[in-house]
Amino acid sequence: MSRGNGLKIFSGTAHPEFSQRVSDELKTPLSAIKHYRFSDGEIGVSLNESVRGADVYLLQPTCAPTNENLMQLLIMADAAKRDSAHYVNAVIPYFGYARQDRKAKPREPITAKLVANILTHGGIDRVITADLHAGQIQGFFDIPVDHLTGMNLLADYFKNNLADELKAGRVVVVSPDVGGVARARKFAVMLNVDIAIVDKRRSYDVANVSEVMDIVGNVKGRTAILVDDMIDTAGTICHAAHGLVERGCERVLACATHAILSGPAMERINSSDIEKLVFTDTVPLSEEKKSEKILQLSIAPLFAEAIRRVHGEQPISDMFE
Repeated sequence: MSRGNGLKIFSGTAHPEFSQRVSDELKTPLSAIKHYRFSDGEIGVSLNESVRGADVYLLQPTCAPTNENLMQLLIMADAAKRDSAHYVNAVIPYFGYARQDRKAKPREPITAKLVANILTHGGIDRVITADLHAGQIQGFFDIPVDHLTGMNLLADYFKNNLADELKAGRVVVVSPDVGGVARARKFAVMLNVDIAIVDKRRSYDVANVSEVMDIVGNVKGRTAILVDDMIDTAGTICHAAHGLVERGCERVLACATHAILSGPAMERINSSDIEKLVFTDTVPLSEEKKSEKILQLSIAPLFAEAIRRVHGEQPISDMFE
């Protein structure tokens, strides 16, 4: 049973292709909205159809340009609330600022908590997102958060494309750092394979710089799958891949839910030991970020099913059992 209210889906400008895929899965057309700018650069939004009494879903990853996409999402939510929407849901496939989830040193902000507060006080009643960089960010919100994962989708890809190697026991899942061990362990369970860990030392004086120190686990003569939640500048994943090859890996593949790919990422990936890098489509890939090494799988059906269940007041947890 649904709430008895109409379902309205609005897309921001961050990733309209993803919004259309969700719309197609739900067999519900995107609602009419106008995005514009004032002459001084301020963002403007007009909902071109009534949402009075409706359950509204706003589709917008807060990827780069993060501040603009976040602000646009807030303006969309305000417009829906002021038009008397019954319920405003923010569908945020990629949640920006998630890496600023704690104080790494004195006099630093916890920006992920700040963003959670802004979204909550901006009129949003619920958040649907995927693979937060830190799971505890769910607790930063005083509203429900449905936390989806792209790991099942990525695991299915490797089950289908590495069937012979998996059967022969030649595959190992690798965490590129100690912090990602829990994620890699779950992924290894999905594939029923062993796990290895890259033990690295990170330099906090220079952002996005790390050094591979050692690899814990048997990787010699095997196909390694590096697993992470996101890849940004690709330094960590490429250094890890090089370390695996030095220690006798025959093939190195990698996967992550979010393809941030900023700065020198593409140069590093294209010249790396990584054979194939598999992402979901939570973040759009511009033309300059496309490569023969990169494959993007659509996670839109998962988000569409989550929206269907939320609107129908059915449990989300059943999707992962």
